[in-house]
Amino acid sequence: GGHVVVNGFDLTDPKVDLNAVRQNIGMVFQHFNLFPHMTVIDNIMLAPVELKKSDKAGARTQALALLKRVGLAEKADARPASLSGGQKQRVAIARALAMNPGIMLFDEATSALDPEMVGEVLQVIKDLAAEGMTMVVV
Repeated sequence: GGHVVVNGFDLTDPKVDLNAVRQNIGMVFQHFNLFPHMTVIDNIMLAPVELKKSDKAGARTQALALLKRVGLAEKADARPASLSGGQKQRVAIARALAMNPGIMLFDEATSALDPEMVGEVLQVIKDLAAEGMTMVVV
């Protein structure tokens, strides 16, 4: 056996509140996992409103700031189906950042993208690294 320790919490300890630990970890997957029936901004606002009980106005302001940060402010009211793969991945990154995580996990974040879209996603990841975000990139 062994132990998995994240931010000082032993995840193998049955006393650890895994849901609380998960709220401090942002995860971005290769297939984006955006809700297709929701707009981009609603995808980003969902977790802060439902899990952290943030007010909708504050969550919307934060979501718009995150979309600007990933270069997609103009896509706030778009549906995921209308976005390119690179745009969907940047929305997924913004959605993960909306919970203000201490750690970001990227699971093959660029593997499902067309080669011309990889650069825009990598730039966002590089910007996060420059800001001091702790990341695990697979």
